[in-house]
Amino acid sequence: MVRFETKKQKVLPMKDFIKRLFKYFLYASLIVIFSMALGVIGYMHFAQLNFIDAFHMSALILTGMGPVVEMKTTAAKLFSSFYALYSGVAFLTMIATFLAPILHRLLHVLHLDDE
Repeated sequence: MVRFETKKQKVLPMKDFIKRLFKYFLYASLIVIFSMALGVIGYMHFAQLNFIDAFHMSALILTGMGPVVEMKTTAAKLFSSFYALYSGVAFLTMIATFLAPILHRLLHVLHLDDE
């Protein structure tokens, strides 16, 4: 379990904060890579799209832009629907993962100013 400093501890030095930020950026990147791989494999299998079209479709769905290719089979429509639902949660998770150390530092600094 990753822990941030408590309100009684000093604010993390900038050098260590940058390391933490990079680590959380890597975590968010892993979520992106996994999500894109899931989408590409699914679209290639269920919708019979080539790699580039599957990548394009996955990227647009994952970022909330919407589909670009019409799904013709029931299996492709079901996959696309479930991938879209997954993508909404995954996108929010990526953003929360990346912003967690920034927001924690901000709140930590603001709390220390009150004392």
